[in-house]
Order: sequence, then C-alpha cells, then structure tokens
Amino acid sequence: MQPIIRVEKLGKRYAIGRRENLVTIREAITGAMLAPIRALRRLNGRTADRSAEHFWALKDVSFEVAPGEVLGVIGRNGAGKSTLLKILSRITEPTAGRVELHGRVGSLLEVGTGFHQELTGRENIFLSGAIMGMRRAEIIRKFDEIVAFAEIDDFIDTPVKRYSSGMYVRLAFAVAAHLEPEILLVDEVLAVGDVGFQKKCLGKMGEVAHGGRTVLFVSHNMAAVEALCKRCLMLSGGTLAANGDPMTVMARYVAESAPPDSGAADLTVHPGRRHGDTPTMTRVELGDGAGPARGAIRIGDPMEIRVSYRAARPLRPVLGSVIKTSYGAPVFCVSDRFCAQLAQCEPRAEATIVCRIERLMLIPGNYSIDLWLGDARGDFDVVYDAIGFEVLPADLTGTGRLPPPNIGAVFCEAAWSLTDS
Repeated sequence: MQPIIRVEKLGKRYAIGRRENLVTIREAITGAMLAPIRALRRLNGRTADRSAEHFWALKDVSFEVAPGEVLGVIGRNGAGKSTLLKILSRITEPTAGRVELHGRVGSLLEVGTGFHQELTGRENIFLSGAIMGMRRAEIIRKFDEIVAFAEIDDFIDTPVKRYSSGMYVRLAFAVAAHLEPEILLVDEVLAVGDVGFQKKCLGKMGEVAHGGRTVLFVSHNMAAVEALCKRCLMLSGGTLAANGDPMTVMARYVAESAPPDSGAADLTVHPGRRHGDTPTMTRVELGDGAGPARGAIRIGDPMEIRVSYRAARPLRPVLGSVIKTSYGAPVFCVSDRFCAQLAQCEPRAEATIVCRIERLMLIPGNYSIDLWLGDARGDFDVVYDAIGFEVLPADLTGTGRLPPPNIGAVFCEAAWSLTDS
C-alpha cells in the first residue's frame, strides 16, 4: 500500500538574528537603506556579524504514514513538532529533504492560522474549503454541521477579528475536522478552550480516525495520544528520536523529560526533617521498579518508594509514607506498621527498604511524600515533604477521558451494569 505521507530526510534551518529572505519591496528598500549603517557598526565593533549562525529546527527526519493511520507526535517545547506540521501544511518551505502528500490536507495549527481576520466566519468557512480544493456544493453540504459544532450561530456573519480565542478555535477546529480532508493535521488543539470543548474535539477526532482518514496529532496530553493513536513519533532537538508503539515511546519521553535528579532526594540534610530527630534516613528514590529513579509515574502504573537508612545499631525497621496533594492534604498512607512484613527480617544497621504500590490510582497532578522511620518502639526519624513526584495521565478506560482534577485525588475503577428494577 502506498503511504499517504512520505517524509524523507526533512530539514528546516533558520538564521539566527536575521531574516532568511527579503520578502517584500518595502523590506528590500529598507534593507538597502540600512546596509551602510550596519556595515559602519560592524567596523566600529558595535554589532557582531551573526550571518553565519543557524539553527536547525528539523534535521534528517524520515517517516511514512499509511492511509487511515492516526499518528501521534510528542516532544518537549522546541523539539520541532510545530515546524514539522507547518511544512506538511505547506505554510513553511523545507530547507532540505522532501515531503509527498497524497490527498487534501486540513490543518489546525494554532489560533490565528488559516483565517482572514477581516472576513466573517461564513466567508472563512468557504475560503478554507476552497483552499483545500473543495467544491462549493461540498462546503454548503457541511456548512450547518460546522456552525452547530462551533456553537457560533449568532456570530457566523461577524468578522473573525472580533471573535474571542475560544470562538476562534472552535470554528477553526470545526472547519478542519468537518470539511473531510484526506489528511488532518492537529497541533495542540486541546490546549485551548474549556473542558467541554476539549472532550468534543477528542470525540470528533475519534470519529475522523475511525472514518478512515489520516490524522497527525501533536499534543502534550498523553492520555489523548494513547487513546487516539496506534503509533507515535518522538522528536528531540529537531531529530526523530523514537518511532513506534505509543506506550513505549511515551515511556521514553517521560524518562528523558525528567530532570537528572528527578525521582531521588538526599535525606542526610533535609529542611523537612522533624526538629530534634536523629538523621537516619539517607536517601529516597521513586520509580516503577523496572528502571532508574524517576519523578513522573503514569496513573495505573506501579510505584516503588525506596528509602535507604543508616542507624547506630541494628534494627528491624518500620517505614511509613503519607502521600499528599500539592496543597498538603493527605491522600493515603502506607506503613509496614499495619502489616508487619518487615518484622521477620534480620536486624540491620544499614539497608534499603522498598515499598511497592502495584497500581498508583491518583488523578494526574503533583504530589509529595512524608516519610517516617522507626522500629517497634516508635518513630525516631521523620522527614516532611521528603520528595515530590508527578502523576501523568493514561487512558485506563480506553475512552480517552479522565475525571477532572477538582473532584478528588483518587481514581477508583468500577464495573457498571444495568438491571431491571
């Protein structure tokens, strides 16, 4: 099967500190008039010549997309995601490589892209359709559906320059999703708009995907990427760092996005230690038990809390951990004092205690951990806010939806059924 998108050794280079080209007559005249002044400044040492400095936003990127495939694109800010979509949308010309597109392309890249500010919403719908090569009859057939989705019935004949950002992006997404392009490019559409609109967008993109059209979806919303995409690309520093299963690629993204010391903390000298306690806990590390320490755990994944201690005498340790929200409210506690699993161990003066939580069912957000270390006689080393961590979203239900964070901190799985009264 011929790919609907083929990208070969794609590169985009920008000059630092100057424009690549003089695009208009006005710019050409202005540049010519200012050239002697700039030359004089360089001779006087007042301005450095930066003409040789360049930045590669994309470099040597190659991949293919099959018809009907939904491809996720993730990466940190500045990784080259938006540049890639702008090249695919024919907004930006590549510096190197080539792109083959077999089909009409609809794109929603950012608020402000694609619409003429002086035209009304109605006129922009027809303009966008014409740019995509659609006949007027096709646009008319979809017109009412677009307006209803965007919820701007009363403002359809108002110039879009008077729209709020929410109205603008609702109409832009409605046009991009409803005018039936063979290829739909979406860049962070979920970053704008209210919760209801975001759910609506997810549902519509799911419809588009199941309808056999090709979608490239750029987002930082990992749950949405997991729910919608069968394959995922990861860009890093303008290069293609990973290409494959979304779960595998996202795990690598999380690991590489975390700061070098994320997921570990030195407890020998810690500002949160209870006054008067003997420093016994020396280090805490977080992770999933399958790799190095990391401070970001996906909802539903296992989490291990590893606490190292060094005591003045051998002891059978008792460890307690209280997980708290970012506002300091306790969510739950895990402690060996309740189950006494460590009570049968040989006393040790130095060791590492491992507490494993098989499924971390916390709503995505930021949390911290208080630690208590003691023995059968009680706690003698307490460190408040010993370490912080982040819970990342994941599509546990297979629907791409998660409860909002303001209804609690714990996500409880349940089974639902309907019976006769």
